[in-house]
Amino acid sequence: MNPRTVFYASVGPLLKIFDVDVEAAELRQRGAVTVAANIQYAWPHPSRRYLYVVSSSGGPGNPGDKHLANAFVIDPTNGDLKPHGKPAALPSRPIHTSVDRSGTYLLTAYNDPSGLTVHRLASDGTIGAPVPQPPNLDTGIYAHQILATPNNRCVLLVTRGNNAAANKPEDPGAIKTFAFADGVLRNLASIAPGSGLGFGPRHLDFHPAKPWAFVSIERQNKLYVYAFDDATALGREPLFITETLANPKPTTEQGAGPIHVHANGKFVYLTNRTFPARPGGVREISLGGEDNMVVYTIDENSGEPKPIQHIDGLGVQLRTFGIDASGRMLVVASIMPMPRSDRTSMPAGITVFRIGSDGRLSLARKYDVEVGTGLQFWSGMLPL
Repeated sequence: MNPRTVFYASVGPLLKIFDVDVEAAELRQRGAVTVAANIQYAWPHPSRRYLYVVSSSGGPGNPGDKHLANAFVIDPTNGDLKPHGKPAALPSRPIHTSVDRSGTYLLTAYNDPSGLTVHRLASDGTIGAPVPQPPNLDTGIYAHQILATPNNRCVLLVTRGNNAAANKPEDPGAIKTFAFADGVLRNLASIAPGSGLGFGPRHLDFHPAKPWAFVSIERQNKLYVYAFDDATALGREPLFITETLANPKPTTEQGAGPIHVHANGKFVYLTNRTFPARPGGVREISLGGEDNMVVYTIDENSGEPKPIQHIDGLGVQLRTFGIDASGRMLVVASIMPMPRSDRTSMPAGITVFRIGSDGRLSLARKYDVEVGTGLQFWSGMLPL
């Protein structure tokens, strides 16, 4: 029997709690909790007893001056959240957080300045003191995700870099790999083709059974597959590279988004996102861009992904999504409303898909979400 799943979605500092009805492909909001700043990301403890939420008064292009990590106790019957211990102050805006495989450390990534922290987690799940790190850690440019490898011996920091702008050259991207022991990191390798120019990774996910990592390459709209390596955590060169866009020569500015491998190891999912243009200083989405979910099959012997579907996500900036514990329902959240160049409105929302036995998605429904001046910045599924 599959465990019950709850869905969480943030708007600004508010974290909403939804019951998940897989058979009906429906969400029903039941409650919410609030933290002191805008939620950036969240991650459950491996025991599923605690949820860690990082927040900031900053946001894209805004450093902010309040940055926190909060712990919550998860009610095992319904997913309700109760504050647990004191919030931990963080050095700058956190963009991603996760917990190591042992449940002993909270790992947090920061995009500007690019960096990371490791906090001890007490046996009761509360957040403890930060673990001092070597001063020479190579944390790249624009960190966007931090994850421990399945064996917990290494930590990967995905650093996106930045596209060239009128007044500055491109910043290279890379996947920085570290040895990990007793909460302390040690430089292993910088995984990037050439010097990292033309390589802008955003997020990665691991295959549940095979030694493969699937990486969403945001700035180049690609999916890379890497094998594990004992010396460098990931191999120096990708096993496979494939497109994320249905039209690999886009007419709009595009970026690949989050990525998740299905629990059965047969499929991988990621999002494509259009970036708002500013004609006359007004933010709007150009017609013809791709804000969609992409479905790939995974070759069970080689790990090669092959795209089988692009389906409209019915929203702009599909920043996060989750898959329920039974693997039959996928829910994706868009962060903001946006006018389109045909002057119609695209509201923020939560889009629900059914997952077929062949991995393909079928639209069940979309819930429009009123975000006001906030952003629906993070969402995720949690099996209880």
